[in-house]
Amino acid sequence: MVDVQGTVEDGFEPVRDAFTANFTHRGERGAAVAVYRHGRKVVDLWAGTKHGDGGDDLGPRDAGHPDTPWQADTTQVIRSATKGIAAIVPLLLHQRGLLDLDAPVGTYWPEFKAAGKDRVLVRHLLSHRAGLPVLDTPLTPAQAIDGTSGPAALAAQAPAWTPGTDHGYHAQTYSWLLAELVVRVTGRTIGDWIAEEIATPLDLDLWLGLPQAQQSGVGRLTAVEPPTQPASGGLRVRPKRSVADAYGDPDSLTSRAFGAITPSPDENAPAYRAAQLPASAGIATARSLARCYAALTGPVDGHPRLFAPATLTLARTEESAGPDRTLVVNTRFGLGFMLHSPASPLLAPGSFGHPGRGGALAFADPESGLAFGYITNGMQRGVTADPRAQSLVKALPTT
Repeated sequence: MVDVQGTVEDGFEPVRDAFTANFTHRGERGAAVAVYRHGRKVVDLWAGTKHGDGGDDLGPRDAGHPDTPWQADTTQVIRSATKGIAAIVPLLLHQRGLLDLDAPVGTYWPEFKAAGKDRVLVRHLLSHRAGLPVLDTPLTPAQAIDGTSGPAALAAQAPAWTPGTDHGYHAQTYSWLLAELVVRVTGRTIGDWIAEEIATPLDLDLWLGLPQAQQSGVGRLTAVEPPTQPASGGLRVRPKRSVADAYGDPDSLTSRAFGAITPSPDENAPAYRAAQLPASAGIATARSLARCYAALTGPVDGHPRLFAPATLTLARTEESAGPDRTLVVNTRFGLGFMLHSPASPLLAPGSFGHPGRGGALAFADPESGLAFGYITNGMQRGVTADPRAQSLVKALPTT
């Protein structure tokens, strides 16, 4: 029996039941889920072990033992759920009159104009329409986090399609595109901007570029196999053959996009956690993810909402829809956020947010007033519709 810790307000008990079932039926190792409604926390749950591997003891129990319990303040790498948090930055810069979404990227980053990219607009970066999901020469893990190699490679890279005419998920290159744009506009790194303008004012345990003092609070990610026979009512994802073929072909746009860093970085390494990679290396508690999304749509504990109504409209207005050249399924994007779709289900048609490959999910639904955050240390197969996260979303009340 899993020992679920935390609180649930009346009406949200099905979320606790679904969270418990994730451990008993869906292979969960350690996880947390939080929900805000109209700026007030109504779900805050955690359970399992802090580390997902169950491997060798790496030291004292509270510093890395595989059986260390998940605590209220345990944080986790959230992979591509980072993209949604990072997207807040350019939208707030636009809201403050510092960034023109319809300006060419080269207006702010002159070197980017090379190789036929002079007409790539800022909004193309955010909506995965820039044609730059791959690099002709992948970066090493060390190059990926050095702050200069990624932007230089993309400045020289020719687009894979005519920018603005189609979309394809920029799985890794989103990191260097967005990070460099923010530096050019503000003179600050995107991680510093998030810390100073979002995380500190809202009292969030959320970082893009983890400080050394916070390293011990992060659980270890590990790949886990989902149950082969889910219990009655369980959710199973069966990828289409075309999707499986795309991931299995090393020359496909799909494989090359996810392989823009080769070999794959060690996401549990302190250097990776400290890196400012807006596509993949954010670290947070589920509570802070939900609180952050709640603040986009309304006040939270006396803090004014982050997005003005016009900015909220921009965030969730469809910019890209249909067959995704990278993910090989139909996807929908606003400006930096994934939108509700069969391939990436959120709560309702007006929801916006972002999943993380293998598990994490965060989003807001302005119509219901709900904001949701889920993190896990057990990375199951799948990019946009993890069965554990979806079971929690399905348990949310819609009225």
